[in-house]
Amino acid sequence: MLAQAHGEPQNSDSFRKLCCGCVKKSARKAKKKKGVFWGIEVAETLRWHGWELGKEMIKHLILKNVHEKTQKLSYRCPSTRFFFTVFPQPITLSPGMSLTLPIVFRPTEKREYEDSVCFKKAEGEFSVTLRATLPRPCLSFPAAVQLPICAVYNVTETTFPVRNIGDLVTVFAWEMPSPFYMIPDCGMLNPGAECMVKVVFQPKVAVVYDVAATCWFGGEEKQKRTIQLKALAKYPYLRVSVTEEEGEGIQAGKFRDVLCFGSVPVGTTVEKCVEIFNMSVVDAPCRIERAKDPLVRDHVFSCDVSHGVVPAKGKLVLCLRFQPQTVGEHSTDYFTIISAGSLLQTVLKVVGSCKGPLVSLHQYSVDFDWINLGESLMETLKISNISDVPAYYQFDIDGRGSVFSLDRPCGVLEGTTTLALKVTFRPTHPISYHRRVVCLVHHQEPMYVDFFGTCHSDIAKPAILQARHLSWYRTNMVRGLTFYPPDILSVMLKDGKLQMDEKGALMLPPEIPQDKPPKEYFEANSMTEYFCDGVSSDLALFPPHVSVSPREYDFGCCVPLHKVEPLPLCVTNHTKGKITVAWTPSHGSAFRVSPEICDIPPLKSSAFRVLFQPAQLNSLYAAELEGFAFYKVLRHYSNIEEDATICPSWCLTVRLRAHTYEAEREHFIPQYILDVPKVFPPVAPNTDTYCSMLLLNMGTSLITFSVNQAACPSVLVKPCSGHIIPGGHQIFFLSAHPVNTISQQHVLPLQLNSYPGYTKEIALWSCGESLLLLLEGDGNLYFKPAYIGTSSTRMYTIKNCTRLPMVFTWKIHQSDSKILSVSPTAGILQPYEATAQAWTFTPDKETKHLLRAMVFVKRKSPDPVSPKSVGYALRIVGEGVLGTIRAQKKHLDLGNVLVGDLQSCSVVLLNDGICSLKYILSVEQQITGPCDPEEVRSDPLALELEQSRGMIPARSKAFVRITVRPARRLHYTWSIKYAICTPTATGLASTKEEQQPLCCIIATGVYPTFCIADACSAGSASGLSKLHLWRLFSLDTLNEYLERDLTPSELTYRVPTRHSTCLIPPVYTPHLLDFNFGAAPIGSEPTLVMLLLANKGVVPVEWAFLFPSDQKMDVEHWAEDAEFSPHELHQMRIQDNQLFSVSPKSGKLLPGQEESVQLSHRHDFIGTDHLPVLLKVSYGHEILLNFSGVTVEQDQRYIHFASTKHFFTPIAIGTSHPPTQLYELYNGGSMPVMFEVQLDNIVRIQEENFQHPVFACLTPRGEIPPGTTGHIEWIFSPLEARMYLVDVPIHILGGESALITFQGVGYDLNTVGDTATSSEVFSPSVFPGSTKLTVPGQAATLSHHRICLGNIPDCTKASQLVFLNNISESKAVVFAWQISTCKDKRVLQIAPESGVVQPGESIPCFIALRPSGSASFYSIDLVCEVYIQESLVQYERVLQEWEGAKERQAVEFTITEKDLGTKKKPKSPAGVTTKYLPFLSLQQTLPPIKNHPMPNLPAGHFQRRLLLDKEASRVWVKPEPPKPILLHLGVTARSYSIEDFYSNFTSEFPKYFLSRDWPLESKFVDGSRDRDRMDMDPKWLSLAAASKQELQTVTDILTGVIRGLLENTQFHDAVRRSLDEPIPYFSQFRCEESAELRDRRQCSMVPSRVSASPDLYPEKDGERKETRQETSPNNDLLESWERMSEILHHEQLREQKEMMSRQPAFGNLVELLLENTLQNILIEASRGEVVLTARPRVIALPPSPSR
Repeated sequence: MLAQAHGEPQNSDSFRKLCCGCVKKSARKAKKKKGVFWGIEVAETLRWHGWELGKEMIKHLILKNVHEKTQKLSYRCPSTRFFFTVFPQPITLSPGMSLTLPIVFRPTEKREYEDSVCFKKAEGEFSVTLRATLPRPCLSFPAAVQLPICAVYNVTETTFPVRNIGDLVTVFAWEMPSPFYMIPDCGMLNPGAECMVKVVFQPKVAVVYDVAATCWFGGEEKQKRTIQLKALAKYPYLRVSVTEEEGEGIQAGKFRDVLCFGSVPVGTTVEKCVEIFNMSVVDAPCRIERAKDPLVRDHVFSCDVSHGVVPAKGKLVLCLRFQPQTVGEHSTDYFTIISAGSLLQTVLKVVGSCKGPLVSLHQYSVDFDWINLGESLMETLKISNISDVPAYYQFDIDGRGSVFSLDRPCGVLEGTTTLALKVTFRPTHPISYHRRVVCLVHHQEPMYVDFFGTCHSDIAKPAILQARHLSWYRTNMVRGLTFYPPDILSVMLKDGKLQMDEKGALMLPPEIPQDKPPKEYFEANSMTEYFCDGVSSDLALFPPHVSVSPREYDFGCCVPLHKVEPLPLCVTNHTKGKITVAWTPSHGSAFRVSPEICDIPPLKSSAFRVLFQPAQLNSLYAAELEGFAFYKVLRHYSNIEEDATICPSWCLTVRLRAHTYEAEREHFIPQYILDVPKVFPPVAPNTDTYCSMLLLNMGTSLITFSVNQAACPSVLVKPCSGHIIPGGHQIFFLSAHPVNTISQQHVLPLQLNSYPGYTKEIALWSCGESLLLLLEGDGNLYFKPAYIGTSSTRMYTIKNCTRLPMVFTWKIHQSDSKILSVSPTAGILQPYEATAQAWTFTPDKETKHLLRAMVFVKRKSPDPVSPKSVGYALRIVGEGVLGTIRAQKKHLDLGNVLVGDLQSCSVVLLNDGICSLKYILSVEQQITGPCDPEEVRSDPLALELEQSRGMIPARSKAFVRITVRPARRLHYTWSIKYAICTPTATGLASTKEEQQPLCCIIATGVYPTFCIADACSAGSASGLSKLHLWRLFSLDTLNEYLERDLTPSELTYRVPTRHSTCLIPPVYTPHLLDFNFGAAPIGSEPTLVMLLLANKGVVPVEWAFLFPSDQKMDVEHWAEDAEFSPHELHQMRIQDNQLFSVSPKSGKLLPGQEESVQLSHRHDFIGTDHLPVLLKVSYGHEILLNFSGVTVEQDQRYIHFASTKHFFTPIAIGTSHPPTQLYELYNGGSMPVMFEVQLDNIVRIQEENFQHPVFACLTPRGEIPPGTTGHIEWIFSPLEARMYLVDVPIHILGGESALITFQGVGYDLNTVGDTATSSEVFSPSVFPGSTKLTVPGQAATLSHHRICLGNIPDCTKASQLVFLNNISESKAVVFAWQISTCKDKRVLQIAPESGVVQPGESIPCFIALRPSGSASFYSIDLVCEVYIQESLVQYERVLQEWEGAKERQAVEFTITEKDLGTKKKPKSPAGVTTKYLPFLSLQQTLPPIKNHPMPNLPAGHFQRRLLLDKEASRVWVKPEPPKPILLHLGVTARSYSIEDFYSNFTSEFPKYFLSRDWPLESKFVDGSRDRDRMDMDPKWLSLAAASKQELQTVTDILTGVIRGLLENTQFHDAVRRSLDEPIPYFSQFRCEESAELRDRRQCSMVPSRVSASPDLYPEKDGERKETRQETSPNNDLLESWERMSEILHHEQLREQKEMMSRQPAFGNLVELLLENTLQNILIEASRGEVVLTARPRVIALPPSPSR
């Protein structure tokens, strides 16, 4: 299988076709796949095909050594009996050699066999598979086929190979789902043959197709295999764009679908292109269809392309042609581009107009005046064409046989040219001549020109004909006076029967009464005048004066020449006078009239003969005879009495033609071009329509023509016959009179050269055009429901379905004009043009409307024959409704938005009604929060609507984009309201009362801010407590600044920006504070401070520490200022040496995220370092941090004062026990420091306050070890409610002194009230530590870094649980708690004080505070020293080795020859003090760590250099102990005396247990404490001199006495009775109220557990005794006495128990028991042994069976 399917080439070019498919045979056999195993190349598989039972088949396995060394191998025979080979023997193959191993296959049954031959080498084994397979059909083709993307209703295809990889001839058949097709869908393949199958994809829906096609193949047992067909169908999207003529191209997004050809010359063809853009990603097939036209033959627009494919994202250029035929006609047509499946139709409108020639004559008469007979005169006649279209013109006159001739009677007049024609007058008779000649122009109406002149001879001198005579003649002709000769008219004029008008023309006298004015002559239409001549048609404008018959005559074939019969002419005189007819002789013409001159009486006719005398055979003859008829009386001017009676002559013409072709001779073949339209111009029914036809003679011989008018009587043609000279042309005019709107065809036979075979049939169509208007939707217009008062506009289309333009006018009933309007109301519709009008429906009430409108159409130029107008009705349906708008979400919470930043969202407006609604939105803003309402009321609107107006369709939704930009850190609420926009209410002012609530949007303006959650120190500052560290770095102030509102100046640069050009950048923030790194000696470790930044807000925070160099812009060196100030040089030194560093300098905190930042100060230079660092929060605060740090010399004594001012906690005046307060001093040097407080100013303050110690310094002097913090104890006791301040010098021994200002405020408790009982009312709380904030190498953390035990009474105990966590995964740690001062050790207890914490383990530590003595503020810095246990063990081992070496060196010495002469002490490190760590055994509980001298600090680089100079490497230096990790725990509390605590915190008092065995420590007794007190009273001196045993004795006695009094109820009763005496002696010194108050206070001072009810039991005993005495008889005295003894015994036992319970030892024991129990529970809970938060479970036992 593997070998057969491998390596077959696919050659798709060579294949042969079968009946069902294409088959290709493989050109070569498949190669066997070989593998190389340790240098042996061998086939992986041996296959047997086509085997038969009972026969052996041998195949050879070839092994080849492809390695460069000789190979040795062995093999094992196949395991089955069907395969066998030669007996195994070792094989040795040299490089490049091969070995053939025969394998014999012997089958026994018809099935498949498989075995293997195993070869073994030194490197390993490999095997060759032996496989015998049965013949089986198998087809191979791809698992999947991806077809190209296809448009819906389009077709794409692809091919894939199908190969028969089986052993049998295989027949296959495909089954595939629609819309896929396979070609071929069935076929047969020989073994190894291949066939290419085509997949055709023709989708009808735009979806993703992923279907399976099944191929069935095989013989009797059909097998199937599937192929996955994948395709994607998309809808096409076509847009039509008209290309710009200027060549600018198409602007993006701008499409024009109107193609304007403009004005095109008649008869020419203009081609323009449009582009069909395919906006989709699929090829889009389309077809182009034109609008259906009733007159199919009149297409002036054409397109050759009817189908096409627009490529994806491409375009198809479509060429359209415009060939107009009728001058002045506007043509409109519509082409529709329809995509496949008619899914998308795009309409292209094409418009164009036809322009023709505009020929005019400069003068319409040529006056030759008079000339003598035999002379000739030439005049000029100018003809112009003002159009750019060339014009064919022809003067209808034969110059050869006329007295008037033109040099160019016909020709072509180019566009915008003028031609000067020469007109020659050559008279033949002495008469007056007048001929009205028509000028025919193709595609233009004819023009007439009058040629007139007079000829005189010696004998005859007729009156000279002038232009006025022609004008008078035409007027007289209209009035019917020209039928009378001039002599009769003169007589009538003399007799008064005629009169002359003001123009000089004749007229009949007006009748009485005067009815009508005399008729005037009006110039008739030239086309009408041309056709209505009484000859071509039966109509004539005026009755003829003289007529000739026939006007046209064809002599036919005149062979033989001498036997031509003359043509009789009949000339009839229709006038009342005698006329003379004179024919113009034509010299050289074959036609002649006889006689030439003849007189004809009035109303008579005369006969003439036309003689035809041809000169040669086989020729064509044609001519026009000209004659003039005139009144005979006009032969001499003397016969004319009145000038107005002169009548011009009448011109008579006869067209003649003949030919002399013999019968067997063929006539000349005419070479001509005929330009004739297919359709008559459109007119209304029963109206004449005219068109012109042009016949050009392109040959060199004469062409004669004749039109058989009788064959087509419906069309008038003029001229009907004539001739065309070579190179000339003839212009015909045709007239038709359609009577109806049915198309009629006219066929005109045009015979040329008098030969029937040269007859051209001209087909023309004519049709009367009615006023047909097509209304969209069958005359129905439906409006969508509209909101009352709003307008709904729809476009309604009407189409002119005729070839004539029409004028339309809409009429709306007056009652409907308020709710219905249309624009435009009138207009012109060009032929076949569709135009849309905008109809507006404005309902005024909630109801359905059924309206009616009329449109009237009429012709553009009304014809009296056509109907004036036709009306069409339009039915309009509309409905007025009401509607509302609602928001999808009534409340939209935008959450937190950065102040000054933008946040956008969309409000979804829903219109559930059935009408579209136009709306206007308005916004009301409300700002709430901690602010001044009047100030924020004037804030501008922080919400901006992208669009405040809009329209929502019915049952739809609209999205309104809103943008919020809060300006304050407050809560914003915006109420959005809407109003429906109507024509009467288009603004917000008019819709205020109509506004409806829509939705409410809320947002909260926030600043990106963070806070400092924790801080710790390391390095040189490891001895700083956390409280002192927070004060040094002003972290509380920093957090306060970060919580404030932003100032506008802080947002000058919203993000970190390099904006400064100088080394010291400008400051844009009002927030400044100090970051004081403290002090350390030079060369010591850097001061490391870790700050934990926590984002407690709701938005991400980007922060950055910007050094001055980070804010400076990079400028060129030449722009730098070369001179620097000392301040700039100081900053440059700090930044260049990186004395201050921040890591990382910037970061981003997500909400709730924390990140630690390490700040460091290197102590490399002595002095004070200052560096302004800007803490910039992007879009937030900008705070200037003044980094400062001090580096002192090694032996310098230095106290670091963080500030020169200290504020005491405010104390209420009258406080009996003012608390002790602490002032901290930090020793930043490497030497112990002695300090002393100068008390002079304190004494002065005391003297000023009546010797009252306002400020009392309890420890005016002391010593502070290096790197630690010392305390000065103060008592501030104010006398008045005001501020006290004192300047106290603090002297440093061997160092610089400092002047510190101490301030304190006293307040009146009654004035301030109970809310300020103490300005430092501590609430018990803990401050969790952070495991994220660790210094490098820290292996353990505390669960809390600060404990506040709150306000506690004296002589009580407050405790708190703290866990020490080992965060290391593999190392155990050893810890030991250190308490700095002796006083702290007395009041603070820690259990356990030391121990070992295993990896990942937590150890609970109980911190207990037991204040004893005076009221005080406690701020204790507990330090937990943590060591790695492994390092401690190693240190102890090395230390023991060092001590052993030290002892050995003490007794050993070495004598060398070199040192014999000198005495030298052995080098010994005995002078070095040995430090022993307070750990006896790490396996036992560690003892408390005692105070010991501070070890020397590790040597800096200066000390290391000295050691190197002294060759310290030779000396075995004592090993230094490992440096502990210091964990600081701050414990704060305030203790009160019992009386003050009870009066201030009465409700809290029962929570505390008053211990009875507090140690004896008087307020002013302990000499160690009050040794330096300055106000020692003399009465205390005796107690101070007493010994401890004496003091204990006095204390015990007084305690016994006081307790006895407190427990003696009789004493209590005596005290009460003494207070109730009527007139006691001491009542003079007290008031009743104070006594009651003191009594109540004394009673309440007794603890509930100690005091008993006074006189309770004695009274009860007395009552019992009295009762017994009353009830006991005398005889039972003995029995009663026994009972009384028993009762007294029980009473004594009860009193003893009560006395025992009131003992201090018992109370302490109970309190200790409860404390230990609770501690055990907490420890078990921390270890997971008990779950404190688990719900209690009640176990109900089943009932007993016995019950």
